Amino acid sequence: MNNADFNQQLINFLNASPTPFHATQNMAAMLSENGFSELQERQEWDTPAGKYFVTRNDSALVAFVIGRQPLEETGIRMVGAHTDSPCLKVKPHPEQKNQGYQQLGVEVYGGVLLNPWFDRDLSLAGRVTFKNRKGQVTSTLINLEKPIAVIPSLAIHLDRGANTDRTINPETDLPPILLNESETFSLASLLEDAIQGGEILATELYFYDTNPAQIIGVNEDFLASARLDNLLSCFTGLLSLLAADDSVSSLLVCNDHEEVGSASTTGAGGTFLKDVLVRITPTESSKIRTLANSLLISTDNAHGVHPNYPTKHEANHGPILNKGPAIKFNANQRYATNSETAGYFKALCQRLNIECQEFVNRADMACGSTIGPITAKELGVCTLDVGVPTFAMHSIRELAGTQDAFNLYLVLSGFYKDPGPFSAHH
Repeated sequence: MNNADFNQQLINFLNASPTPFHATQNMAAMLSENGFSELQERQEWDTPAGKYFVTRNDSALVAFVIGRQPLEETGIRMVGAHTDSPCLKVKPHPEQKNQGYQQLGVEVYGGVLLNPWFDRDLSLAGRVTFKNRKGQVTSTLINLEKPIAVIPSLAIHLDRGANTDRTINPETDLPPILLNESETFSLASLLEDAIQGGEILATELYFYDTNPAQIIGVNEDFLASARLDNLLSCFTGLLSLLAADDSVSSLLVCNDHEEVGSASTTGAGGTFLKDVLVRITPTESSKIRTLANSLLISTDNAHGVHPNYPTKHEANHGPILNKGPAIKFNANQRYATNSETAGYFKALCQRLNIECQEFVNRADMACGSTIGPITAKELGVCTLDVGVPTFAMHSIRELAGTQDAFNLYLVLSGFYKDPGPFSAHH
C-alpha cells in the first residue's frame, strides 16, 4: 500500500464515521471482511489460534490475533486508541422555540474548541433507542448526512469585541437553528425514517460538520478533517492489525469516552480490555506472564508546533507535521512513556527507516493525557505514548500531515510483525 491509497482509505473512514457508534460499526465491518470472527460478551468463548473481535455498547472495540506461539512466551503487541471526539451532544428534551426559530439544546462533550463551531453546515448522527410498533425496545444508528442546522455568529456590528475578548456561553450561545418555528416539528419527526412509527425512549445524538475530509496544501501535505483526534489512530491501528503476523499475538483496543475521563464501561478506566484478556488467558498466572512480555502503544495525537505560536512549545520538543510520529513524555505520568518503551520505539523506527520525534509540554503549561497511563495502571503493562502531530486539536476541523499518518501505519505494522517478547533487551 502506498501513501495515496492509505490516505484515501482514511478519508473514506473519517467521512463515514461521524460518531463513536459509526466508527465502531465501520471497523467491525472491515474486520469481518478480513476474516476476523465476531465474539459476543454474553456467550462462552473458544479462541484457539485465529482472528477475533468484540464490541461493547456499539462504541468500543477490541480486535485481536491469537498467534500460534504461546501467549506467555511472546506476549501481546497491543495498540490503543479512542473512538470519541469533542463535540456538541443533543439534550434529552432538546426542542426550543426562540424568536420565530426552531432550535435544539445541546451539551458540550469533552474539551471542545467552541469558536470553530459557528457558521458550519451541521448534520446529526448517533444512536436512538425506541419502542417499535410491536412494543419491543430496540436501538438503531442514524446519520442524517445532509446539513440540517447552523449556529450563526453574531454580526461584528453587534459584538465589537468579538475579535479581542469574545466569550462563549455554552448554554445560551450554542443551540443550533434548524428551521423557522413550526408547530409540527419535533425530534421524533426528524428521526421518523429511522424509528418507523415507533416511540423514542432515549437518544445519544451528536452534531457534526458535513464538510468532508480532504487533502489540502500546494503539495498535498496536509489532511483536514473532523475527528482526527482520534479516529486517525483507530483506523491506522486497524489497518496495521489486518496485516499482523499470525504466528504471534496482537491486539487493538479502541475505547470510548477518553475525552471525558475514560471512567465508563467502554472507557480505558473500565473493564473492557481487562475482561477480554481474562478470557483469552487460561489462568491468572498466565495472564500476568503474558502482560510481562507485552507492550501497549497508546496512539493519541500530539500537538504540532504552530508557526504562528512557537512559544507555546518547549524549544527542543516541538513536533513538526510530516516529520514522523512523536513520542510523548511527561514527568508526572500524564503520558506513560519510559526510557525502555521509548527506546524500543526509536529502535523500531530506525529499523524501518522512519523518522520519529519527541514531545514534552512546556513546564509552565498543563499537560493533557491519554488512555496510556490509565491502561498501564489497570493492567500493569509496559506502555508507550506516541501520536501524529496535529494542529487545531479539539476543533471541529483538525489538521495533520499526510505522510505522518502513513508512517504511523508503517511503524505499527512493523510492531505487529515483531517476533519476540517485549523487554528492555529486545
